[in-house]
Amino acid sequence: MAKKVLFLLAEGFEEVEAITPLDYLRRAGIDVLIAAVTPGKTVRGAHDIAVEAGRLLEDLKKEGALKADLWDAVLMPGGSLGAANIAASKTAGAFIRDMAASGRLVSAICASPAVVLAPLGLLKGKRFTCYPGAEQSVSGADWSDERVVLDGGILTSRGPGTAAEWALKNIELLAGAGRAGEVAEAALVR
Repeated sequence: MAKKVLFLLAEGFEEVEAITPLDYLRRAGIDVLIAAVTPGKTVRGAHDIAVEAGRLLEDLKKEGALKADLWDAVLMPGGSLGAANIAASKTAGAFIRDMAASGRLVSAICASPAVVLAPLGLLKGKRFTCYPGAEQSVSGADWSDERVVLDGGILTSRGPGTAAEWALKNIELLAGAGRAGEVAEAALVR
């Protein structure tokens, strides 16, 4: 059975950090549902590229579909406004915390590790990375300048230029190194 990922998307997201992972995860055969955190299924990115979400996060909550045992991972791109909008959602925060508490993969890139995960307490005592400078707002965690960092069930990455590596690491964790290698080879990733 295919792994199931909930991909959180909010107004102001960084497009490269959303589109590249979404594409790569789907190429790997992973079942990815895009959930709009902000109102409306059409979500505009930081550079005015619109993406149509499959569902509204609030609708999933009403239907009882935000239970950690129904998902294998939750992913979120950055973009300062996009990360702030995810962080402002109590529904998103509760779901992300539940996923972490259940040992599911919680994965964030760019501003999201510092803006979303740190305030939820998910980086405490962990190694992480994020967009340069955003780490200054995080305390009680060990920042690294590595491009992708995994500590326990928390996967973090730096920004648009690391989106492919972040996507491939998510695939490796969800579907195995072989599948990640196949996607990388087909996409001509070095």
